[in-house]
Amino acid sequence: GISRRWNMQKAWDWSRDGGMEKIWKLLGSYGGEFLKGLGGTLYLAAATVALGTALGILVALLQMSRFRPAHALAQTYTEILRGTPILLQLYFFWIGLPKLFPVALSDFACILIALVVNSSSYIAEIIRAGVGAVDAGQWEAARSVGLSEAHVLARVILPQAVRNILPALGNQFIQMVKETSLGELMTSYKTVQAATFLALQPLAIVGAIYFLMNVVLSRLVKRVERRLMVYG
Repeated sequence: GISRRWNMQKAWDWSRDGGMEKIWKLLGSYGGEFLKGLGGTLYLAAATVALGTALGILVALLQMSRFRPAHALAQTYTEILRGTPILLQLYFFWIGLPKLFPVALSDFACILIALVVNSSSYIAEIIRAGVGAVDAGQWEAARSVGLSEAHVLARVILPQAVRNILPALGNQFIQMVKETSLGELMTSYKTVQAATFLALQPLAIVGAIYFLMNVVLSRLVKRVERRLMVYG
């Protein structure tokens, strides 16, 4: 009603409400809530990176397989996931998984599964492109000395492909962290917003946290790229 509209107007009136002063007060009163959201976000991002990479490697191997059904399945998998928005996939897993499986799944588990599946499709393409960039003559030379397909890939091709894969993989990891904005930190924002009727200030805090995380990750990725160039 009128009270609600007044509170929302007050929340967005940065100049009259003392934006920075409110931010410091919020950090003092709800810093624990934001730290809880940060911890949950980092945990979600780490789990997504680890599981998404493992699944992405499997999908990439299927894409590069000479067994046509496996190749077609992996290709369809990546095209569907890369061709639909992450928000749609989140809703699909959130609503669909509990109905498809009798096991009770928490909201966190549904979000994690959606992010892992989504990220695996991009990681699979990164790995496939990195392997494809290696000179085809390397395959022929390795096969000529009697190495099996698996040994050629593991001992000859992948070590050379790593320099092509890691920079793109690092950028994908940063993208994964951004996608976790649909999870824990935004939950903290909604909790604080509901308790204080302030919208812009807690949102600014969440934005600053994500910005700092991504700046740190970007610097780490660039450092890895420089080292690869030195040792390449």
